Amino acid sequence: MNEQSTQNKKAWEYRVYEFWNKRDGTPETKAKIILENPESQLKKHKKYFQNIKGKKIANLCGSNGRKAVPLAILGADVTVYDISEENKKYALELAENANTSIEYIVTDIYDIDLVKYENSFDMLYLEGGILHYFNDINKFMSILYTLLKEGGEMILSDFHPLRRCLVKNPLDESAYQIQLNYFDKELHNGDIAFKDHFDENEQKEFPNVSIRLYTLSEIINSVITTGFKLKEFDEHRGWGNENIPWEFTISAFK
Repeated sequence: MNEQSTQNKKAWEYRVYEFWNKRDGTPETKAKIILENPESQLKKHKKYFQNIKGKKIANLCGSNGRKAVPLAILGADVTVYDISEENKKYALELAENANTSIEYIVTDIYDIDLVKYENSFDMLYLEGGILHYFNDINKFMSILYTLLKEGGEMILSDFHPLRRCLVKNPLDESAYQIQLNYFDKELHNGDIAFKDHFDENEQKEFPNVSIRLYTLSEIINSVITTGFKLKEFDEHRGWGNENIPWEFTISAFK
């Protein structure tokens, strides 16, 4: 495991199970919500997961299972790869309470056994903002390509790179200020995503994550040069329906 991954593993195993219970409720509570309408939990990506019964899906960086469990309920054979034991604990309890099962492999994505899992999956699903945790996007894409079966589909959704150039104006919540950092390539430390869900006096104890930000062209070119056939590229508004690109989704085939 490289230095960046070691740092990120430490961060994602610090009070993470506690956070999921704070934000999403207990696994029992969350499972009841998912069971009411599992397809709705896939939100804007549900169109990609019609008729998935019996399909093998890898949910990479699958976090606490909030996407893997609905996919399993809908009939898919789901394997999660994620770096955090605490994420695994919540995810497996979530699956059990939802009366389904998932395979959960705790690993650095760079360390996946590609001999064992080569050409194993009909679909790959990555979402929630994960690319910045990998300092070599071409190596990362090559791993994804190896995991996917011939003719299989990758659904990759992430934060839109333009988003990091826009920060809310502290004096006007409806306005944004521009940060001139779009083409930065350096690794740098950042706050873990859920840190602000804890009391301010506790936040100083949280480990930092190590991230490397990518431009949109770096992401798309990496998909193409690895050998994927790009089918669709969508940009999505902000979570409050802001009229700016907040996320994107790529659909590509092997």
